[in-house]
Formats: sequence, C-alpha cells, structure tokens
Amino acid sequence: GSGGFRKRKHDNFPHGQRREEKENVNPSSALMTSFKSFQLELDTRHDKYERLVKLSRDITIESKRTIFLLHRFTSAPNGEEILNESEIKLDAVRRKIKQVAQELIGEDMYQFHRAISPGLQEYVEAVSFQYFIKTRSLISVEEINKQLIFTVEDREETTNTTSNSHDKQPHTWSLKVTPVDYLLGVADLTGELMRLCISSVGNGDIDTPFELSQFLRQIYDGFTFIGNTGPYEVSKKLYTLKQSLAKVENACYTLKVRGSEIPKHMLADVFSTKTELIDQEEGLS
Repeated sequence: GSGGFRKRKHDNFPHGQRREEKENVNPSSALMTSFKSFQLELDTRHDKYERLVKLSRDITIESKRTIFLLHRFTSAPNGEEILNESEIKLDAVRRKIKQVAQELIGEDMYQFHRAISPGLQEYVEAVSFQYFIKTRSLISVEEINKQLIFTVEDREETTNTTSNSHDKQPHTWSLKVTPVDYLLGVADLTGELMRLCISSVGNGDIDTPFELSQFLRQIYDGFTFIGNTGPYEVSKKLYTLKQSLAKVENACYTLKVRGSEIPKHMLADVFSTKTELIDQEEGLS
C-alpha cells in the first residue's frame, strides 16, 4: 500500500539465480578488463596522494623547526651561525620538495594540490622569514621558485645498467609555488614578525619594532588591494594579519610615548600585557 516498503527490482529474482549470474561473468571480457584498469588507476592515484600527504607533513614539521630556530637570532650572540644552520635545514626541506616534484612528473599538480598545499605554505613562511632577517625585505614568488628547480644526472639515479651517452643527460624537476600558496605563506609570516617584535623589545632593541611596523603596513596595504576578489583563504587570513599589525603598532606607540620612562627589561612585559588586553577586547581570548 501507500507508504509501505517499496520492493527493489532485484528482489524479484531468487538469490540462487543472482548467484548463478555472478558466477557466469567472464573475468576476461572487455567490460571486466576495463573496470580492472579503472581500479588499478584509482588505487595508484590514491597511493600517490597518500605519499604526497606524508611528504607535505614532513615539509611542514621541518619548516616549523626552521622558524623556531630563526627566532633565536635576536638573542643569539652569533647570528651568522643561526642563519647557516637555518640554511642547512631549508636544504633538507628542499630535498623533501624534490621528492614531491618527482611524484608529480607527468601529473597535473592541481589534482594533488590539496595534499601538498599546507607544506608549501609553511615552507614559504620559513623562507620568507629567513629572507627578511637577512635583507629586511620580502622575497618574491619568482625567487622562491628558482630555489625549487632540481637537476640530477641519470647515472646517479640508475644502478646496474650500462652507462652510455643518454645516461649523462640531466633530468630537471621543478615545483612551482602557486600564487595562492605564496600569499597564504606571507600572511602567516606576519605572525612570526609580530613575535620577532616581542623578542626584540625584550632584548632592548627599540629600532626593530619600528622597521617591522612599516614592513607590516606595506604587506597589509598590499592585501587590501586584493580584497574580496581573491580566494576565500586569503581574505580569511586578512583579519589575523590586521591583528598582528595592530599589536606591533601598539608596541611602537608604547616605545614612543613611554619608552624613556620604562626600563628596557620591562618593555616586553608591558607590551605583552597590552597585547592580552587587545585580545580580550576583541574576543580572541
């Protein structure tokens, strides 16, 4: 009747008949061969996606360690040693990115973009942070991509084969950071620069906060030109960028107005207290 359980079409056939039809399927037919090839292709693509996710996770972890190391630059007695050590860590990250580039040979990168995007964003953040400490400027996406071109000779990749002229031809792998990944990495960089401002104030450096304030203002102005026309992720991180800029400008205001009356070793405490008040007023804590 109406509202009752609707009987499925295949329920009209006895179970024995369906089992017999299943047994009569020819596994070497053209249709079964096609489906087996589809299964193999999907399994291969899924396995590659999982490998890329693991590589992206390794890239993220090593990039974070590099950022933590670079934060010691302001307090270390010899900053060059910190920069050299960070370069060694970034070279290790690039070797991981090289493996990603090898996995994507002959593939459309955008089909696997979600798997590698978090790692690339973290790498952009680490590289741009190191570049800022060295030059007090922002690295471009072109300069980042130049570092992600890898050349390896065939004779280094092949074993137990006879060497010939073809073995000496170099193979080139490259992985380009997309503009969206670059923008998201730069947006995350502003949070690290805000932390650099806090550590600089704690070390008695009153010049770096003013440099950071101007630099962050330029980045914020650049992001405002994108506005709502850019990807959703970029506009979402614009709010966090604005908060980092406000905290750095607040530190500069404190240094300018009360810097002469507050001992240098207490400036960081005053700045941290004002930062907590700003977060409470805006419902961030």
